Parts: sequence; C-alpha cells; structure tokens
Amino acid sequence: MVAAAEPRPGRWAWSRQRRSEAGVIRLDRRRVYIFPTYAGFFYAATLVAMQLGSINYSLALGHALVFLLVSLGLVGMLHSWRNLLGLEISALTSEPVHAGEVARFRLRVKNTARRPRPGLEWQLGHDPEPLMQHLPADDETLLHLTLTAPARGWLTLPTLRLSSRWPLGIFLTWAYPWPAARCLVYPAPLFTPLPPVMDTGEEGEGRSQEGHEDFIGLRERQPADSLRHVAWKIAARDGGDKPLLIKCFGGGAGQQLRLDWRDTRGDTEARLSILTGWVMAAENAGLDYGLALPRQEIPPGHGVLHRSQCLRVLALYPEVA
Repeated sequence: MVAAAEPRPGRWAWSRQRRSEAGVIRLDRRRVYIFPTYAGFFYAATLVAMQLGSINYSLALGHALVFLLVSLGLVGMLHSWRNLLGLEISALTSEPVHAGEVARFRLRVKNTARRPRPGLEWQLGHDPEPLMQHLPADDETLLHLTLTAPARGWLTLPTLRLSSRWPLGIFLTWAYPWPAARCLVYPAPLFTPLPPVMDTGEEGEGRSQEGHEDFIGLRERQPADSLRHVAWKIAARDGGDKPLLIKCFGGGAGQQLRLDWRDTRGDTEARLSILTGWVMAAENAGLDYGLALPRQEIPPGHGVLHRSQCLRVLALYPEVA
C-alpha cells in the first residue's frame, strides 16, 4: 500500500493495539476505522464547488445532482466500513524452518456474513506490496504470509494491517488484527564430517547402520559423510556424471554418535550450526545419536521426534527447552 495514502489516524489506531492476541480475533465496530482517502477529499471538494455553482446560478437540477452524489458517497462509506466488520481471523501452527529460509504463517480468515468481502488488502509489517484477497459469502479461507527468518529462535508474526477501499475508493477502512502466531527457527546447518562413531557393544536390531561389518548396500553421499566411505570404483565407472555413493555396513554391534559441544570450534552461532548439520547428517545415516550441550544433554536416539527435539534445543540455546 502506498505510504502517502495512509491517513494519520491510522497511527493513532495502531497505538491502541500493541499486543498480539491468541484465539479467534473478531473485528467488531470498535476495531474497524474509516477515513477519507485523497480521492475522497477531492470528491468532497468537487461537490462543494458544484453546490456553490448551483446556488449562484439557481440551478435546481444542479442541487439535485449534488444531493444524489452526496447520498452515493454516504452509501459507499457505509459499505466500505461493513466490508471489514465481523471478519474472524485466527492463526494456525507454522512449520519450523532453518535460519535464512522462508517462514510461512497461515491464518484462517472466516466470513460469517451472507455477503462477499471483495477488495481486502493484507499488509505484513513494512512490506509495501499488499496481498489482495476476495472472500466469498459465508466462507473461510487460508491466508499464507511469508517472511524470511533472519536468525534462530522464535520468529513472531509482525504487525498486520487489513484494509479496503471498496467500493468507490473514496474511503479507506482498516483494522489491525494481530494474531499470536510464531514460527520456530532452527540454526542454519553447517555440514562438516561427523565425529567418530562409538560401539555400544549391543547387537543391532536389523536397522541399517553404518559400520564395518557386513556390506548392506549403497546410498547417496551427504555433505557430512566421510570420503573414506565413498564407493570410488562406482564413481570412476560413472565418470562423475552421477552423485557419489556411500557404502553402508550393518549387522554388527550397535553404534552411537555423541554430538558434543566441545568437539566444535568457533563462536556460539558457528558451533550451533555445526551441531545442526551433525544432527541432520546422523539422522539421514540412520545412526543413534545424542546431543551434549554445556547445560543440557539429550540421550541417544533416532527418528523424527528425536531429531525435532535436538533441533529445538539448538534453536533455543542457551534456554533449556
């Protein structure tokens, strides 16, 4: 939305709404604001000039035309205000992303009225380009808002403005629904070779593990895999046209990885990125892995839930998650 078209009362209205709200947000009459646009002021000035001319020249038809246009403007003002009145907005769960990726917020917008809601404009934060939406009568839809995640941790949905110039464009109606939506941002992964695997002395349970006993197959190489496990003969036969393959072994003693903070180097963010890359590589390799941080330790495990737990701890470090 063009910044020049935003009236000053909009900033006053925003000063009354400084906190996000959980649950369903319903736009009642106390939350919907309206103000003439620049076109509206020009429309009013034109009607004043037409009325003065009609008085000066005693034009009865001129008076009738002015009154008709004034009535049209008042009806347009009422319809513009009612276009936002009664809308219900609620936030849905957002999927976690890594730092530098695009976070996607989902909002459910519900129209409980028996009339459509055309010309809705959603503006996220200071984004100059609004997202246009047409909401049918007695219907609901999902609104997808995207935002780049700059750093790890919780990314909250910034200020949100819903506005409309429908139907005549001479009035701007707006509201500030601010759903309590947030997205968990994992550290950006930095893929480095995995630390040495420790034998636990327990027999495997048939799950594919990368060891040095029985050859069980090949898989595509991940960035964190060691080069000594690459099937170089197959790579030479393919001539470098296909991805490198890793030789997988299994059937021996159980193996575990200890992803330890002390085995990393660099500042805090670099260490967290290395540990994130290790977690992802160990999960892709099908290994049991544990995570050791200065103030918290997660026992060895594997699977989607274990991976999510480890990445959550890294995202919220130094907090204990």
